[in-house]
Amino acid sequence: MWKPVKLGDVCDLVGGGTPSKKNDDYYDGDIPWATVRDMNVEELTVTEHKITELGLKNSSSKVIPANNVIIASRVGLGKVCILRQDTAINQDLRGVIPKRENEIDKGFLFYWFNGIANKIIGAGRGATVQGVTLPFLHSLSFPLLPLAEQQRIVAKLDAAFAEIDGVIGQTEKKIHHAKLLMQRTIDESIKGQGSDMLKVQLDEFCDIKHGFAFDGKSFSVSDDESKPIVLTPGNFAENGTTKFNDKNTKRLQIEYNKKLLFSSDDLVVVMTDLSSKMLLLGKPAFIKQSNILHNQRIGLVKNNEQIIVNDYLYFYFRTTNYLNEIKKTASGTMVRHTAPKRILKNTITAPKSLSEQRAISTKITMSLSKSENLIDIYKTKISNLLSLKSATLVHELQSEAA
Repeated sequence: MWKPVKLGDVCDLVGGGTPSKKNDDYYDGDIPWATVRDMNVEELTVTEHKITELGLKNSSSKVIPANNVIIASRVGLGKVCILRQDTAINQDLRGVIPKRENEIDKGFLFYWFNGIANKIIGAGRGATVQGVTLPFLHSLSFPLLPLAEQQRIVAKLDAAFAEIDGVIGQTEKKIHHAKLLMQRTIDESIKGQGSDMLKVQLDEFCDIKHGFAFDGKSFSVSDDESKPIVLTPGNFAENGTTKFNDKNTKRLQIEYNKKLLFSSDDLVVVMTDLSSKMLLLGKPAFIKQSNILHNQRIGLVKNNEQIIVNDYLYFYFRTTNYLNEIKKTASGTMVRHTAPKRILKNTITAPKSLSEQRAISTKITMSLSKSENLIDIYKTKISNLLSLKSATLVHELQSEAA
């Protein structure tokens, strides 16, 4: 039987902060700086950004010593990982540091947080971003088992999860290979071989229009379908589609110009990416939903399809060469930007025949569809394996409480 104590009685919960993004002297330093974007791993060894001593000094960010747990208390609520190097954190994260040495095993703390993730998520409050307060985290009931017992549980879970993680790792490799095959299909189909081809700069046949600069205070996450959705980069997926869910569907709460609504099958591209890795910058999608507003961060492609059809242009926007050029010419440090002029300077090679362009696009679509279906199967398998891990974790912790 374990002894329940308040988490705040045995651990310090340390908050973080973000240095001003307007000061370049605060970034690209030697201090790893973690945000929830970095927390897609169980053990965090690499962060997307680093800050300087000056950036640390002039912000509320704190450095959490290596081998301690951090948890997302706001954006990404409930995510948890173990730091494997001294790392500063932003305001959405909390470092969880045991107050006394040799009282709490860090691995046990990590597993325990994973076991109560649903409880933490369920306690989230907030109109736009769900979060939990510091007093809530302090009040969590923690099972303070003897250290040897904590270590026994960690060893048991490590062994059980190693086998599951092995299968997950192999499945993730299959997803990666499927994505590489999809990209190769696009690149080889759009590279433009043959005698009856044309090579033309984009600005010779199309234009790209900025959207409206909506005030961020005028739109928020909402399920009120009577309100229009403000399309943002967060609605784009890496596979060239848009996605809308209860976390990224932001609707305008004020009056607006109806001319800003997209039409069905409008071709759009992402012109602002919040990630320095630029996984979305310059990527395209077709508008398939109604009641979607054109935001300034999104470019609307205006093309009469007399020289290049939109389906073929869409796949060109997904080619490796084009995307590399967009990344190379991007501006910004933390947030990355492209612009219509930069996009339109690129050159496309295509068959002169519009019908042949459409035939190539259809062939690519059919090939990608098969790969997407395979990836969906792999993702379902991973989801089931992760559920098995959660069930194993909860069962083990509950057994100790019985």
